[in-house]
Amino acid sequence: MRTRTWVIVVAAVFAVLQLANVSGRDTPDTKNYLSYALSLRGESKHDAAAITIEYACEGKASIARRNQSVNVLNFHGPSPTRRVMEECRRDQWRGVSKRLRAGETAGHTVPFMPPRFMRIFEVRPGYPALLVPFITVLGVKWGLWASSVVITVAGGVLAFLVLRTLRVSTRAALTGQALFYALPCGTTAMRPMTEGLLLTLTLAALWGCALVLEGRARAGTRLVGGSLAVLFTVKHSHALFLGLCLAGACAVIGARRAGFRQPWQGLDRPLRTLAVVAGGGAVATVLLAKVLHYPSESESLQDLLTAHFSSPDRTRVWPEFLHLEWDFWVEWLRRRLWEPLFLTAVLAAAWGALRRRPAFAGFLLAAAFTGVLNQAGHPDINIWGDRLIVLVWLLPAVGLPLLLEEVVRPRVRPVGGAVRGPVPGAVPGPVRRDTDVSDASEVAR
Repeated sequence: MRTRTWVIVVAAVFAVLQLANVSGRDTPDTKNYLSYALSLRGESKHDAAAITIEYACEGKASIARRNQSVNVLNFHGPSPTRRVMEECRRDQWRGVSKRLRAGETAGHTVPFMPPRFMRIFEVRPGYPALLVPFITVLGVKWGLWASSVVITVAGGVLAFLVLRTLRVSTRAALTGQALFYALPCGTTAMRPMTEGLLLTLTLAALWGCALVLEGRARAGTRLVGGSLAVLFTVKHSHALFLGLCLAGACAVIGARRAGFRQPWQGLDRPLRTLAVVAGGGAVATVLLAKVLHYPSESESLQDLLTAHFSSPDRTRVWPEFLHLEWDFWVEWLRRRLWEPLFLTAVLAAAWGALRRRPAFAGFLLAAAFTGVLNQAGHPDINIWGDRLIVLVWLLPAVGLPLLLEEVVRPRVRPVGGAVRGPVPGAVPGPVRRDTDVSDASEVAR
């Protein structure tokens, strides 16, 4: 009960702190997801556009007002709220009205952009479906905020559950929960976009992997399979990446145990089942995407290289993409070396995970690598806040508490003048479980 109370306290403190920014968190993608949710609720295209534009413009006006209040030259000037609202409404309605008159009314999203671009969001119903009850009960502004809080809080709790399943101390597990909230993964999850759900569902899959390693194979494999299935509805490319990476982690574990020639022989039955579920999820994602005629990888590359189809299609897609890919990672690495917090945290977390839980470290590194794959598919240096690679921050959120456990684990205290500890050459007896370590299922319930 005390453990559960601390989990709730940490989550509640985070939720209260988020009241500092109820509006102004949206991004251009938010309009597409919100209009999709309003369409699912039964709103017409025009009404969905009106509600979405009003929300987006209120956020933009809120940011403008806050920026003006701290402008050293104009902090005493009049509020720009009305002017920004009018300009924003005019700019947004100009493009939407033109497209609606042209008959671009298919699908669930409001046509803020060309149809080929909007098609990318049409195949992501998972997040808009989640928004529907929130915006219906609380309204758009508070509904989007509350849904982001719920998603992010769930992610932190899952980070706690992963660590407790790995039998680390309660303090270290609570540290992981707090790190998820404090690191960029928590900041990004609070944005009304799909990234929050991607982070939370990836942590759910990691919890499933931890359960398999701890002997609860059936529950773990079901959790991994369910997470991949839901991820397909949120962003099918990430379901593909995660399935492939988790299956690859199983292969590495098998190769480490039995050699690279017979990796399958190095896996026990639970890990074999996990590998089949993860690999099968990746295959099913590819097949379903083709059957449902989802946008292909070539369409995604055209979207990238034509600035969302605002210019003619490129004829040499792959050579240009690979050229951009190389330049992107060179610039990305230069910026990371300039501000090395990211690389330092990732390397330290990887070290801690590999030292404390080598088998689970393979799954953790695999999940984090999906962020690298996601960023590699969209080498655009101008995208806000490194949100595409944000999944890599799951490695510090889970790995740093494991490193902390390695560094500050309690030392053996002398008892009666003698050091209480293992006797050289003695056969170790059964290990008594620390009273501070309770089953993660207590919190899960």
